[in-house]
Amino acid sequence: MEPTPQVSNGDGDHERYAHYVQKDKIMASALEGTPVVALCGKVWVPGRDPKKYPVCPMCKEIYESMGAGGDKDKGKGGKDKK
Repeated sequence: MEPTPQVSNGDGDHERYAHYVQKDKIMASALEGTPVVALCGKVWVPGRDPKKYPVCPMCKEIYESMGAGGDKDKGKGGKDKK
């Protein structure tokens, strides 16, 4: 499943970025209010519009490296910012 960038609500540099998270985890978090884990390891409960922030460089690097094996277009992401 393709991760979706979201924004954290904690402290630090992670606050300046939208992070990649699996779409199904975002839905569960929205319904249940449970925290999500970004590809970079950041844990938080999403609550801000990710379109207002640049994508976390660490999340983007990890996401792009996930392209090994399977669909040749997989991992070329960073475009889905819902």
